[in-house]
Amino acid sequence: MAPRVLIVDDELSMAEMLAEGLAERGFDAAAIASSGEAARRLAEEQVDALVTDLRMPGVDGLELLSIARRVAPDCAVLVMTAYSTIDTAIESIRRGAYHYVTKPFKLDELAVFVERAIDEVRLRRDAVRLKRALKERSSLGNLVGRSRAMQDVQSLVLRVADARAPVLLLGETGTGKGVVARALHAEGSRAAGPFVTVNCAALPESLLESELFGHVKGAFSGATARRVGLFEEANGGSLLLDEIGEMTPALQAKLLDVLERSVIRAVGSSKESAVDVRVIAATHRDLRELVGTGAFRQDLLYRLEVVTIDVPALRHRPDDIPLLVEHFLQQSRARHPRSAVERIGPEAMRVMLAHRWPGNVRELENAVERLVLLGARPEVGRDELPAAWTAEREAALSFGGAVLPMREMQRQYAAWAFDQLGGRKQRTADALGVDLKTLGRWLRDDDDKAR
Repeated sequence: MAPRVLIVDDELSMAEMLAEGLAERGFDAAAIASSGEAARRLAEEQVDALVTDLRMPGVDGLELLSIARRVAPDCAVLVMTAYSTIDTAIESIRRGAYHYVTKPFKLDELAVFVERAIDEVRLRRDAVRLKRALKERSSLGNLVGRSRAMQDVQSLVLRVADARAPVLLLGETGTGKGVVARALHAEGSRAAGPFVTVNCAALPESLLESELFGHVKGAFSGATARRVGLFEEANGGSLLLDEIGEMTPALQAKLLDVLERSVIRAVGSSKESAVDVRVIAATHRDLRELVGTGAFRQDLLYRLEVVTIDVPALRHRPDDIPLLVEHFLQQSRARHPRSAVERIGPEAMRVMLAHRWPGNVRELENAVERLVLLGARPEVGRDELPAAWTAEREAALSFGGAVLPMREMQRQYAAWAFDQLGGRKQRTADALGVDLKTLGRWLRDDDDKAR
């Protein structure tokens, strides 16, 4: 589609001559003699560029520029001026015009300036759209849920987003700890800085050390050049250390030093470098239990848990499942526009609500993606769900006639009570008349069984 350009000059013959010349050069150009008519068309039509004379009776070029800035902010404005009014032309640049051309000028010169102006506006518009999309994908809007447990998480994220202190994210695998980490970054003052992530369980100790702190040339066999570590890459931003419970004690000591002194030393180097990084750590492990076995440093745990956010398991916030299903459904339909699936039927939703979701939000997201890819009807029915889920629902709140050991009864009842009370441990412990340690043991038994 050809770029749309309005040419405004009180001498209509001049405007028509310029419009014809721009049309020959690939623009969709219209000639207008009245500033009022130009202002109306700017407000009603999609216009890419406005070329206006500076000196006109009634509404002059500067006033038309102000109108354009207000009603069509994405429209590039160029001003035509005589040499005697050059100072006024410069004022138009200060007020937001892209450029001015001094009469007389060649049509080719005007066409070049118009094309450049339109290209710059489009680049600026695309950059704004990209920034908005990145923020929407990373910010609090992706923490989907209205349950009390998720409201607590959202509130805590907003309260500590600007803090420099480390944040420890706790929760089962698949609960969305990475999404919470991105929200912490996007909602804080470091949002413009880099967000870097590393999975501590994915690399052996030697490689993880080099990955985090970098190395100098010749530090070890194969180190043929200097490598910048992730702490340096994240300088001015945030670094997510996922599965920090898998980090070895030796690396934990180096991490503790970074947290306390804000300096790093690359592998093989004798020099320290200052870094400004907000550390976010995440784990599904019980770090206090690891401290008891000597696998995790207690002093590091104290340093990391200045702020702790418990990300609830999906089975502890069933009220959020319909919201998450709709969220993932819309995302998946956008990725697969040819899919026939438009919604999840009520019977299928009831089965999904009864499912235990051992893989948490990640399992739900993948399940919705599968339904969108394979579904052949606008509405997903229960027959399109895994048979095991239907069996779960039929067995819900039933012991199937079997006589169960008391420990199993305790485990099931504690898990049910925890779900009913919105995943809030203290309230559940009080309601059951036990301490938090006992409740934690029962729930760990339930989690182990779910996995």
